[in-house]
Order: sequence, then C-alpha cells, then structure tokens
Amino acid sequence: MKLFPFNSPTLLNACFCISGLFAILSSCLADVKTPAIIGDNMVLQQNHKNPIWGWADAGETIKISIAGQNHTTKADAKGNWKVKLDPMKASSDAKTLKINNVKYNNILVGEVWLCSGQSNMGWGLGNSDDADLEVMTANYPNLRLISIPQIGTQEAQKDFNGQWEATTPDIAKNFSAVGYLFGRRLHQALGIPVGLIDNAWGGSACEAWIPRDRLNKLAVANPYMKQWEETEATFDYDKLLASYEAKLKVWQEKAQAARKLGKPQPSGRPRAPRNQLTGQHRPANLYNGVLNPIIGYGIKGAIWYQGESNGRRGHAYREVFPLMIQSWRDAWNQGDFSFYWVQLADFMNEVPEPPTEQTWPELREAQTLTLDKLKNVGEAVIIDVGEGRDIHPRNKQIVANRLVRNALHKDYGIEIACQSPRYQSMEIKGNKMIITLGDVGQGLYCFDVREPVGFAICGKDKKFVWAQAKLLGKNQVEVWAEGIENPIAARYAWADNPVCNLYRKDGSVTLPVTPFRTDDFPMITKGQ
Repeated sequence: MKLFPFNSPTLLNACFCISGLFAILSSCLADVKTPAIIGDNMVLQQNHKNPIWGWADAGETIKISIAGQNHTTKADAKGNWKVKLDPMKASSDAKTLKINNVKYNNILVGEVWLCSGQSNMGWGLGNSDDADLEVMTANYPNLRLISIPQIGTQEAQKDFNGQWEATTPDIAKNFSAVGYLFGRRLHQALGIPVGLIDNAWGGSACEAWIPRDRLNKLAVANPYMKQWEETEATFDYDKLLASYEAKLKVWQEKAQAARKLGKPQPSGRPRAPRNQLTGQHRPANLYNGVLNPIIGYGIKGAIWYQGESNGRRGHAYREVFPLMIQSWRDAWNQGDFSFYWVQLADFMNEVPEPPTEQTWPELREAQTLTLDKLKNVGEAVIIDVGEGRDIHPRNKQIVANRLVRNALHKDYGIEIACQSPRYQSMEIKGNKMIITLGDVGQGLYCFDVREPVGFAICGKDKKFVWAQAKLLGKNQVEVWAEGIENPIAARYAWADNPVCNLYRKDGSVTLPVTPFRTDDFPMITKGQ
C-alpha cells in the first residue's frame, strides 16, 4: 500500500474534500427551532397524530424520528414547517425526539390537558388548603408540568419562555392547584403519564381569550368592544407613567427628609399605573399572547375556571363563553375536544332579605346553559365551596375532584358520579310548586338539616320571598311560602352568596344541586 506524506498535495486535497463534505452536511442539517411547548420532558397525547412544528431556513429539509417512526418535510418560503407523528400508545418509557441535529429527551406518551382561566385556576398549590401536605408529597416523575408566561398583546405570538418539568415539590408549589390536583387524580386513576399546561391569568376577562374578528360579529359583545375601542383611542400610558414618576419623585424627597428628622415615612406613596393595552381585559390580548403559541399541540381537553371578571356581564356570557370554546376548537383543528369548567363559587354579600336581583347568579346560569349548546362539555358546581370574604376559595381539592369526575366518566369510561342535579320542570298545585330535578343519582339529600334550604318563590307581582321546602321522593321538591297563594316562579341558590343545602347523593359522594330559576324574567346584566 502506498502512503502519502502528511503534507502531500493529494492528502491535503482529500482533507479539503472531506471538510467540504462535512460543511455541506452541516448546512443541510442546520439548526432548527421549535416552540417551547415542544421540548425535553414533554408529554405527547396518546392515540393522536401529534403535530410537531417549528422554523428553519427556507427550503431546508427537516428529518424527524421518534420511537421507530421517521418523517421528512421541508420548510416553506417563510421557514415554517410541520409534521404529524403517527399515533402512539401511552407509555412511561422515555423516548427521544430527533429533529435534524436537535434532540429532545425524556419524552412520554399519555394524556395532555390545558388548564386555563383567571386567578382561581392560576392559584398556586402552595397557597391552597393543606399546602404543606400537598407540596411535600408532590413527587410524580411521570406527571409533567409547563406554565405559560403572561403576555397580553394584539400581535399573535409564536413562542414563549418555558419548559416542561417533571413534578417535584418545588415545581408543583407554584403550579395551578386545580390543574395539578386534577392531573394527579388522572395520573393515579389511569396509571399513565399526564401532561398539564398552566395557561391562566388572574383577573382575565373571557373576551381577552377570543379572536377579535369573532367578537366583532357577536352582537352582545358590542358594548364591551365599543368601550375598548374608545380606550384604545384615548389611553396614553406614557403620559400616565410620566405623571407617576413625577409624583413618586416628590414622595421620595419627602420620605428622605422624614428619615433625616427621624419621623415616620409619609403615607400616600404613588402607585405605578397599569398599561391597559397590554393587560388581561383587552379583547383578544390573551388569545394572541398566551394561547396562540400552543395552539395545535396535541391535547385531550381543557379545564377552565373563570367568570369572576365577567360577573356583571352574565347575559352576554351566554354567548361569549360558548364562542370562546368554539373558537379554541376551531383553531386547534382537533374536533370537539373535551372542555370542562368550574361554575362560580358562592362569594360576596350575605343573603339578602328579601331576595333581590344580583349579578353572579346570572353568570352562573350562563355557564350552565353552555351545557346545552356544545358537545363534550361539563360543569363542576361549587356553590358550597366559596368563602364570602375571599374570591379565592382555598379548598381546591373539591374543585379538582368535581372536574376530574367529568373527565373520568366522559373521556375514560369510568362509572363514576359526575353530573350535579339540574332543574327539569315544575308543576303548580294550589299554593305550592312541585319542582322536578334530573341527574339525581340515588336521590336528593339535604345537608346539615333535614329540609331543603335556599328556595324562593313569587306570585304575579314577581316579588320573591324566601320559601319553605321539603323533599318528595327521589327527585322532587315541594316549595311554598306564607302569603304566596298563587306562585308562578321559583328560584334556588339564586344569590351571590346563597345559603343552600340540596345535593345528589351516591353512597359517600355528594354533588350540589345546580343553582336555577324557573322564570325568564328580564336579566339585570342584559346590555352590560
């Protein structure tokens, strides 16, 4: 065999050729990028053609492999690319996803749920009941969590800063309590990996989660949209900020002078203004800012806890809320994925005497009516969980349990009670009303005392009074009130913070009766 000297032209040419070949290969497999929702530790939805997408140079060839399957595509003229993986069965065996020269490790296949809404969904596990016990026991390597940062904008975002993590006490402590407790139940009941996406923003309005073009076509949303158009035309954040900084400077000078004299710090420190244009109330801000970057990621469904910020717009919520759900489903292009929400808890005022019109009952009614408008939906009634002085009930365990009952029964075929009783019909017999409820399970049950509490009735004058009631058989309640000889309508738990005690009972399981009214009297939130 003939050997070439190290510095021979032939050997140098060969080296240059090899180097060039590597350069060409490296160029062909240049770095590709994916959004943060796709990465190490993620959970892929089982039995689903999971989309994997990202960005690269225009025309670049993208090669993807995972668990024995291989896919090839090319980035389009703008550098966008997407493939759909073949469906995979649930598996706790860690997998590696290769995209050209990028590797994502420790990937599982199971059930993925989106957890969204406002502060009661975002409420951290570390601030909930029994937080010490919940946090110290939050060790579930196959329960994966990811949180979306809060960005409000009219410009559709493609990505966010975040990453999937296996559940540990430190990670779970600040994660959505309702989301975590819901996912943990699923993980334990199904015995497969679960992925949870925390995408909640405290104080957010439902309208902020909906595309603007959809809202503009909805008549009941007109008052809200017009109000925002005026705000957008007149709001000057820079002016407010300059004014704040000037006032703050004056206050700081006073505070410094007080310190030198050994006097207390002056009161009235100015508060920094909020930029309404980047906040969580502006229409479409959250749809663009925090939802758009994950739209299309394979999910089983969504859980939702919101409504407080829409409490004065209950009539419009009848249409706004279903529109939001439908707009998400349309964007995901994954059919009518499951969507379960929490009805507003009891909160605020003491029970009025006599009964008066209040706003939150109308919002709760709007939530319940959505059950009849869309497929694959469910409601967790928590009219017994609230705290009158605190809009954030700490008992997130009950909330999550009632949500997960919907999922276990409707999505996973487990025979388990999940539906709170709902009003079906009424019959007037003399001075009494016979109310029939559906979904009562083994029968109605009164908590704490033997007779139902929380009913009101009225006559033709439409002036409600608190009523007496008693159970009739398995699914009926007889209601009457002194002085009402010819009743025409009845209501149950119809107050911001009602006292009520009627449940469905299935063995040790109790689910509260859904607040209702038999009338269709004008709503005080109409037009708001």
